[in-house]
Amino acid sequence: MSVASSVLIPYASYLRVYEPLAAFPEPERTHWARYARLPRTPGAQEELRRSLADLLPVPPVPVPVHESGEAFVARLDGVVVVCPWRTRLRGWLALQELDGQFPEPVLDAMLPPVVRLQVASDYERWLSRNPDARPWIRTAVWQVPLRWFALFGDEDREYEPGERPSGAGAGGAGGEGAAGEPAAGAGADGAGRAPVLRYRTTMAQARRRLARALRALRESIDDGPMTEGLIEVGRWLEEFHPRALVELDFGGLVHALPEEWLAADRSAAQLAEGIAALRAGDGERASEAYGRLAERWRTVRDLRFAN
Repeated sequence: MSVASSVLIPYASYLRVYEPLAAFPEPERTHWARYARLPRTPGAQEELRRSLADLLPVPPVPVPVHESGEAFVARLDGVVVVCPWRTRLRGWLALQELDGQFPEPVLDAMLPPVVRLQVASDYERWLSRNPDARPWIRTAVWQVPLRWFALFGDEDREYEPGERPSGAGAGGAGGEGAAGEPAAGAGADGAGRAPVLRYRTTMAQARRRLARALRALRESIDDGPMTEGLIEVGRWLEEFHPRALVELDFGGLVHALPEEWLAADRSAAQLAEGIAALRAGDGERASEAYGRLAERWRTVRDLRFAN
């Protein structure tokens, strides 16, 4: 096993959209129909392994040369829904976000300027041929953006406690995490299984909740980061099939947070409480609910800088 293949986890969360096969044009629809029938499909950790492996060469390969033909697969009311990885597109978008996040010397050490220039040139050429391209997956590092919780209700929450390493016969079958793949950190050798925390809802419900949250914010307070963030997420959701599945997966964050923290987390319910207070005209209660939620996630973001 290579070094990269044994490394799991960047501490990231994911917002994913799974679309029914009918949403895809041919020949992509046929590809995904065949893909969904495979006995096993790669999971999120496998995607991370492949991405990390590309960073080992000198110079590194920050964006795959070819687009991935892999996807996450789930079912919504008995219908197969698919979330394409689109690793190449997401790599280009992630590199754009690096600008301004690191000092120039640090960025140059991570990715030499000549590599970044070539990647940017490749993206511009590709985008000119694919102007309507958008990712099915959004990623956030060391946090779950609070606006993402506006799409979900507490009833959409799914939590599976982790399992400690054990011998044969005690939890050896592992379990399934997001998109039906083995849960994060699951090992075929009985090495235990990490907890799973995710939310899943229909596209119709996600859009409805987002619209209610936006209306409450606009009627109560001036536009700010939360309003702007919700508008941007709403525009993204509008690109997808109305019968899609929307998923928020805590992903690698489960490795950085105590299980007690995960089991007790009710972030979607807390945000909904604040939105409901705004709609009722109770600004003080809304501010208090949002403040508790923001503080809870500030402590998570601060872990990024902890030894």
